[in-house]
Amino acid sequence: MLPSERLRDKLITLDGKGYTAYKTIAGEYRFPTFVLYIDHVQQDPFATPSLVRVRMDMAECQFPPHLWSNRVRKMALEDFITRQVHSAIRRFVKGHRGTGRSGMITVDVGGQEVLPRTSCLVHEDYVEVRLSMGLPGDGRRIQAKEAMAMFFEELPKIVEASLVYRNLDPRAAERHVNVVEDQEALREQLPERGLVAFVADDSVLPRESGVSDRPLRHSRVVRFTSPEELRCTLHAPNRGQISGMGIPRGVTLIVGGGYHGKSTLLQALQRAVYPHIPGDGREYVVTVRDAVKIRAEDGRRIEKVDISPFISNLPFGEDTTSFCTENASGSTSQAANIMEALEAGTSLLLMDEDTCATNFMIRDEMMQRLVPKEKEPITPFIDQVRRLYEEYGVSTILVMGGSGDYFEVADVVIMMDCYRARVVTAEAKRIASERQDRRVPEGPERLGPIRARVPLAEGFNPYRGKRVRVEAKGLRTLLFGREVIDLWALEQLVDESQTRAIGEVIVYALEKGYFDGESSLGEILDRIEEDIQTHGLEVISPWKGGHPGDYALPRRQEIAAAINRLRTLVVRQREARNPNQIL
Repeated sequence: MLPSERLRDKLITLDGKGYTAYKTIAGEYRFPTFVLYIDHVQQDPFATPSLVRVRMDMAECQFPPHLWSNRVRKMALEDFITRQVHSAIRRFVKGHRGTGRSGMITVDVGGQEVLPRTSCLVHEDYVEVRLSMGLPGDGRRIQAKEAMAMFFEELPKIVEASLVYRNLDPRAAERHVNVVEDQEALREQLPERGLVAFVADDSVLPRESGVSDRPLRHSRVVRFTSPEELRCTLHAPNRGQISGMGIPRGVTLIVGGGYHGKSTLLQALQRAVYPHIPGDGREYVVTVRDAVKIRAEDGRRIEKVDISPFISNLPFGEDTTSFCTENASGSTSQAANIMEALEAGTSLLLMDEDTCATNFMIRDEMMQRLVPKEKEPITPFIDQVRRLYEEYGVSTILVMGGSGDYFEVADVVIMMDCYRARVVTAEAKRIASERQDRRVPEGPERLGPIRARVPLAEGFNPYRGKRVRVEAKGLRTLLFGREVIDLWALEQLVDESQTRAIGEVIVYALEKGYFDGESSLGEILDRIEEDIQTHGLEVISPWKGGHPGDYALPRRQEIAAAINRLRTLVVRQREARNPNQIL
């Protein structure tokens, strides 16, 4: 390890030289209160920024041990520190100073959700923060003075302001960690209470706008209040007793007029698979962590998925027990999305009629009379939703404003009225019982076992030329070799760093030999999760022994969904198995 002055000396000698000469500064440098690791140096000002790490001894940081005393609190503290680093960067970094990305210092920071990340590591002996730096250049000439300002003026200020506990707001740190721990504790209580979701009283569910996930701040905002019929109390280790609405297992219908809060409630539930930061308004809204939002997805590819529980008897005898298409319709895509979610593992499906295929959701009595069942290959979801729960233990929460046929199959009906929740189950059942003309239930008496699929290695090629190229292009697009994986329909993907991690996870599994031609997708996901649990998320990084990259932990459900949307995917089906073995 070299003293920091050696870095200064190197930069002085590089002034005005060609940009590639920056590579000589790679290494480790001891500053007065921290160690700087320069792990990767960019090749030119327009390339991916240089990767650096800053490590400060815990004796210098002095974060109280109780803030990182367990896995959840440690994750929350790392998230808090990362946000403090981001704030300090905005305060102290001059920013653009030259060509391309020159002068930029960034840290991978989250939005409203708190996710396990590789941007910060809290260890019993030290705290380490991983940054990206755009080394300054004028054209392709090194600007040494600007680089020295970044390393010797801006970086020490960032470190002092964000990694030293006495310089932070201790109440904010405590609150951040406690709120995240409470959310995870609430989520852990759902199964034992027979619930799939919980919405605390006084929650703020509406968001700022269609392009902002921040809470709506307006004098007319209606804070959530639980209807008495669904009220329950859960215990949080820090806040204590929290009262709110518990949504039980089974089939739950959310109804109400337009603009009364149906979709707002569902959107809060689909995001509640993750903890949220204090002040988000949804801090104490929790959903079982394996919940999957299902929607129609016209145009997606489907590879050997058994969609026969929902679609069969297609014209020309096309097989739906091993269905393939390059251009799925709304109904076939929604059927495949459900079956793939079951294969990856889920106990709760979330649906909004606004994003579902109408002919997949319902076939009313008049249509049944006009088009006989033998001419209709689709078994609508209304006829399988109870079987999903009774056979597989998979619950459903469904927003429905246009069809009362679901009243008969629902266990609970919640009406949203001016953003206030009311239980109207009895009234809905009464209305259903009084109707004169009733539709005839369709489909088989049982769903039957789920067919597991084995992804084959030949369907994955992350190379473009001789190099692996896996890159996130925003939140919804993943470049994988020469292929583009379109993730627009994955509404529970919330962070571009999750998208980035998904690409690396697939490459990691490929290199580990997990796509061995025998293991099912579910078994492969189990191994990936076990490796990350044992070695940390940085195990997926190609930067071994140094900067671990900017990754946030994706759920297995989104990893599976990305694999299923790879247009070169090749699978073989296993024999049908008991659903409990899959789930």
